[in-house]
Amino acid sequence: MTDIRHIVILTGAGVSAESGVATFRGPGGLWEGHRVEDVCTPQALAHDPDLVHRFYDKRRANLASVEPNAAHRALARLDAEWPGELLLVTQNVDDLHDRAGSKRLVHMHGELKSALCALCGVQTEWADPLPPGTPCPSCDAPALRPDIVFFGEMPYHMEAIDAALARADLFVSIGTSGAVYPAAGFVRTAHYHGADTLELNLERSEGSAWFGESRLGPAGTLVPDWVESLLA
Repeated sequence: MTDIRHIVILTGAGVSAESGVATFRGPGGLWEGHRVEDVCTPQALAHDPDLVHRFYDKRRANLASVEPNAAHRALARLDAEWPGELLLVTQNVDDLHDRAGSKRLVHMHGELKSALCALCGVQTEWADPLPPGTPCPSCDAPALRPDIVFFGEMPYHMEAIDAALARADLFVSIGTSGAVYPAAGFVRTAHYHGADTLELNLERSEGSAWFGESRLGPAGTLVPDWVESLLA
């Protein structure tokens, strides 16, 4: 690899799966027995808000039973010790990167422990159940919804992510399927700007051909080894 100063890391469900967080991409595209269309689209929220809110209430409550694993901790160590620019971009809506200690972190698909006002757009930290009609603490409208980027909605922090990819010397994708855009296109953006590209994944992703190198195995093993070699 070339001299590395600026790093962008993308993480997906494969990182948190080793902590016991379901990946929600099982056979038939079902998410815990629900179709994506039933729980993760604006249309689903409008059609059956009770189902959508219950679905994310359950996922939020389940966070209490999982802990950061070796991959989360290794990335937090890299965040703390890397002297150059670093941006950790996660597609995961859990809080395991946060709890591991990562600071240079953005959640591009939202967060389970956040509520979004559909009227005024204010985001509020949220740890409790969130029934439909819950009033917004800012504008008092009964319009709070899970702060999750549904399919068809614009991911968060895209301007900052694009700017970081343009400056990156190294782009690393960890535990992602390579199937969901725009994240699946990050490797091509990084490559276009001259960055080295590395994939750490349990198996080859749909975008593996775009990476300069792919290392296959569990994130809990691959990520600590990679971080150790980078910081050595």
